[in-house]
Formats: sequence, structure tokens, C-alpha cells
Amino acid sequence: MVCAHIFTVTAEQAGERIDKFISANCEINSRSAVQKLLEDGQVSVCGKAVGKNYKIKNGDKISLVIPEPKELEVVAENIPLDVRYEDDDLLVVNKPKGMVVHPAAGNYDGTLVNALLHHCKGSLSGINGVIRPGIVHRIDKDTSGLLIVAKNDYAHISLAEQIKAHSFTREYQSVVYGRMKSENGTVDAPIGRHPVDRKKMTVTTKNSKHAVTHYEVINEFKDFTHLRLKLETGRTHQIRVHMSYIGHPVAGDPVYGPKNVISYLEGQCLHAGKIGFKHPRSGKYIEIVSELPDYFADFLRRIDK
Repeated sequence: MVCAHIFTVTAEQAGERIDKFISANCEINSRSAVQKLLEDGQVSVCGKAVGKNYKIKNGDKISLVIPEPKELEVVAENIPLDVRYEDDDLLVVNKPKGMVVHPAAGNYDGTLVNALLHHCKGSLSGINGVIRPGIVHRIDKDTSGLLIVAKNDYAHISLAEQIKAHSFTREYQSVVYGRMKSENGTVDAPIGRHPVDRKKMTVTTKNSKHAVTHYEVINEFKDFTHLRLKLETGRTHQIRVHMSYIGHPVAGDPVYGPKNVISYLEGQCLHAGKIGFKHPRSGKYIEIVSELPDYFADFLRRIDK
């Protein structure tokens, strides 16, 4: 067993569902993962197993056992990749909308990592383990665009240091709701896990990290604005959270946008269009640009009427 937890419920916490309570108070952020532990009998209250609907009571002693994780084998798959740059140390891939970057619950194949294992014949950095070989930074499943991949640990460390030092260029384009008050601006607001919905991120001062996004207007439409955005930091869902925070959520975003989501976009209208970095060995600055994908260009035409 990796670890066990014991919780004692206070009067303020009483009445909450046990699965929600556990996901908010331990490293397992997924409610579904906690519910699986409850089904498997890994959670007990005062020595007795309970179901996911159990409402905790003042003074309850909750015991949680997290079993040792099973080793996951990630299989190489012959999936076509749009490679925009490649050498012995790294490659830059133009990821399509809808492709998951690395295997996780519910997505064990068809990911970018499965494709990379085939393309690189196993020559990928091992710093992030078997699940994320070569992955230096990530973009969301429904965000399209450029992603850099390290083929060895030397390149991985160098690129990660550039990201940490904010010298790694990451530029996006997006269409957001509404019209901006100014032609350019900066959102400087810390981002952390949402206190209620653990699958979401939010602007918060509690258990958060510094996050900065710069934006400038490319074009304005009646109900939307086409933006260029540059990341100074790289937090989970950063652009999506920051744009929603200032009242201009990304068009098509099913998580941080309005309830009447633009379904034909099939996810947020967000494209990682440019990355720039110093090559780990030569020190030469390299900049790669990706044109707007069809879904993005089609949406611009729709709103330009």
C-alpha cells in the first residue's frame, strides 16, 4: 500500500457526501477515483464500509487506503504526426484538436505519447516517467497547436529551465466572447484548484500559483474578439481561466464558458500558434509558427458576417 489516511470529521464538515469530502482533503482530486475506492472497500467509517452517498457525521473517523498503483504499459502506435521541426535532441509537433497528450484514465491509447513512441522508436526523455516520456509542457485535448518534445534528458532539462525562467516563447491565438476595453493588456491573477469542482481551476489566493497572461487584439467582431495571447507562466488551463475571469471566456469552452456552449466548435477555440526557444546544444534561438487550423479559420468566417 502506498499510503493510508485517517480523517476526523468536524461539526463544520458534517453533512457532506463522503466522496466529495475525501476528494477535497487528499491528493486524489477525482471524485470518480474516490468512488472507485469506496466500491472496492478501501474506505471505512468507524471501521465499517460505506457507500459513496454516505453523509459524514460530526466525530466520524474515516479511514482511506490508497493501493499501490499498477504499472501501466504505454504502447507505441503508428499514428500520423505533423512534425514541424526535428533533430537528435527534440522535435516540435503540431497537435490536432481532439488529441490527448498523454495516457490517463479513459485515454490509454490514441494519444500523442503513443504516436511519439512509434515515431521516435523509444528515443524520448524519461524525466516524466513512462506515462509522459519526452513531454516538457502540455496543451489541453481540445487546444490545437505546437508542442515541444525532448528526445533525451539533457534537452528536457534545458527546455524546462527555459520555461521556468520565462524565456521560452509560447504564443496562442483565441476567439473570446465580447469586445475588449483596450487593445492590449495583462491578466496577473493566481490560479489554483477550484474548491468545489476539483476538475476545474480558478483564480484564487488559496493554494495557488502565480499566473500571468498577456493579450492583444487582432480583430474585433460584433460579439467576439480575435486575440493573440502570450504566456509568461504555464498553469493548468491558464488562458481559459484568465479569460473567463476578466469576463471574456474562450468561445466553445465547455468548462469555463457560458452554458449555451458553441457545440460545433467541439471545444475551446484556442490554438498554440508559436513557440520559440534556445536549442539545448547550439544555443541558437529557434522559432516555429503554425498556421490557424481549419476549425479556427472557419469560425472566424462565421462571425465575420
